[in-house]
Amino acid sequence: MENIYIKIRERARQLVKKYPAPAFYDDFSDANGESKHFFDTDQMIVRLREFVSAEIESDFGHGIAHARKVSIDAGALILIESVNKCLPEPEAKRKLFIVQCAGLLHDLKRKEKDHALKGAEFARELLKQYQLSHMEIDEVCQAIRNHEAFKETQGGGKPGECLVSDCLYDADKFRWGPDNFTHTVWDMVMFANIPLSKFIKHYPGGMKTMSKIKLTFRTETGKKYGPQFIDIGISVGERLFKVIHQEFSEYL
Repeated sequence: MENIYIKIRERARQLVKKYPAPAFYDDFSDANGESKHFFDTDQMIVRLREFVSAEIESDFGHGIAHARKVSIDAGALILIESVNKCLPEPEAKRKLFIVQCAGLLHDLKRKEKDHALKGAEFARELLKQYQLSHMEIDEVCQAIRNHEAFKETQGGGKPGECLVSDCLYDADKFRWGPDNFTHTVWDMVMFANIPLSKFIKHYPGGMKTMSKIKLTFRTETGKKYGPQFIDIGISVGERLFKVIHQEFSEYL
């Protein structure tokens, strides 16, 4: 079964290559570049990344590669939103660090029930070893606790009011776009050993859920640019659905 999904994943990646990168990366190349540089060079982020790399399991679609993308995109969103909100530069840089901590840790307990809550609890204890204030640790934990879609936010603050939490959420939901078909869904179905016939049966429902995510972005930047990520993912998914029926019908 895994070999079939590897072949389908390759076809999906071929489809994704035909689409341009989401405009978020071109329109905010400076913020994205700054966030990536910080992620690669900040000593505490490098230390935390090494810990997460050793601890996180990548066979469920939410491993270190996912954490890296979320961390960098969340950092870019923080920098963009900080300018929009006229935050002083030192405060914006500190928020960049805090949100990247949240990005690295948000799915560390992905396989556990109530993984967002369990992840927040784990992060609270872990981050006592790092140079964060109690308030900053609270921000990280709130962001991790509130990163799931279609759930009410917990621990104070509404969507649009909590910058670190909102940026983590939006960066995580960017992954529901093309990343869903280049990596995430295949890691999940291969881990669970789901037959292709069962997977294709639930495929239309999954596409409807993807569409609904467009209405959940929380930052102003996310609301403007996030839907394009999802639209690309939906377009890839629709084309792939046809490919599966045309090229892999014998397994259905």
